[in-house]
Amino acid sequence: MYDSFQSISLSHKTAPLAVRELIALNEDEAKQFMIKLRDVFSVSELLVISTCNRTEVYYTSAQSLNAEIARLLLIEKGLTATDEYLPYFQFFDSADGAVRHLFEVCTGLHSQVVGDMQIPNQVKHAYQWSADLDMAGPFLHRLMHTIFFTNKRVAQETNFRDGAASVSYAAVELIEELLGENACPRQAAPAPAILVVGLGEIGTDVVKNLASRAGDNRNFKNITLCNRTRTKADALAQENGFRVVDFDNLAEEVRQADVIISSVTMNEPLFTPERLTGLTSLTYKYFIDLSVPRSVDASVEQIPGVLLYNIDHIRNRADEALNRRLAAIPHVEAVISQSIVEFNDWSREMIVSPTINKFKNALEQIRKEEISRHLKHLTEEESEKIDKITRSIMQKIIKFPVLQLKAACKRGEADTLIDTLTDLFDLEKQPNESSSHHSY
Repeated sequence: MYDSFQSISLSHKTAPLAVRELIALNEDEAKQFMIKLRDVFSVSELLVISTCNRTEVYYTSAQSLNAEIARLLLIEKGLTATDEYLPYFQFFDSADGAVRHLFEVCTGLHSQVVGDMQIPNQVKHAYQWSADLDMAGPFLHRLMHTIFFTNKRVAQETNFRDGAASVSYAAVELIEELLGENACPRQAAPAPAILVVGLGEIGTDVVKNLASRAGDNRNFKNITLCNRTRTKADALAQENGFRVVDFDNLAEEVRQADVIISSVTMNEPLFTPERLTGLTSLTYKYFIDLSVPRSVDASVEQIPGVLLYNIDHIRNRADEALNRRLAAIPHVEAVISQSIVEFNDWSREMIVSPTINKFKNALEQIRKEEISRHLKHLTEEESEKIDKITRSIMQKIIKFPVLQLKAACKRGEADTLIDTLTDLFDLEKQPNESSSHHSY
């Protein structure tokens, strides 16, 4: 099983955004594609990951199907000129390469923002799809749980998850700090009002990061979007359950908001003291300016209660976090390598597991046959003693060959021992199941 694990990958490292958008799969599309892969290629142990930054397929098959799977994916997305898009894919034909790549993707080493904390949840969703479709067997289950445990180790033992390493994420982290310190703690109090103005690339990322925090943070329950093009605001709001207002009503919304995040592209500041005339607040009002050139005039801080954080402030926070994460990469890679060694040992032992079970069954059959010949001449107490003694003998006989087989697995030399045991004890005739009556 291990040797037949392979994958294909199309990501921000290999393809521009326009291509990634064409090939991305939503949940329904991913599940339908998995079913088609199973029906067309009879692949098993299947995992499909699709985010805004990557679309990847992991599978087990006796032969390499990477090019065929990539072509089928393109055709499913209506891209019939497959030769034009194949160069955007990265193929992992060896299990070692596919396994390590999946570990690195899941820990955030290959994310556009290094150490991205969203990718583990995205991978968990993909794994759930596999389980729902009965396409996750023992190999994939063990692999995914090993990866999830590795992720916990990375979070606990390294600085790889410290801070926010992107401008948009750093902005949301700042908002969380500000509202956490100053928002009213009473649960009955209304949630702070957050207004996002401008939904370009950074503004959209801010909205997505706010949405990811909204589920477990009451400070992110009252979010309003405002964009000069209403269509984009409507789409984002509908996707995340947020409110939308027209650009013409911006002045009133600013008066109502506790936090204003501005990422508007303009030649002159959108927010100036003159345009904020009459602005009064019993609490702090925070402006977070993510625009270049600036969209919030620095002099707005002259207004009582108004505090301004600009792009340089946010970027410095992000850069500091990014540098800590980059410095932690060697530690993360060491944790991954250790986990892969342990997983590989388990995977290779799976190869000899059928032989070990057959060997146990063969010796157990001999033991039972010999005992049965003498039981009629023994008392119940004597029979129990004989059964206990022979079990102990069998455990000692089995222990050394099993240890040798497992050690040979780690060296990649198990085939010879498997053949020898099979010939000596005629194991081809033995069932593969472990006996339910004993354990050695």
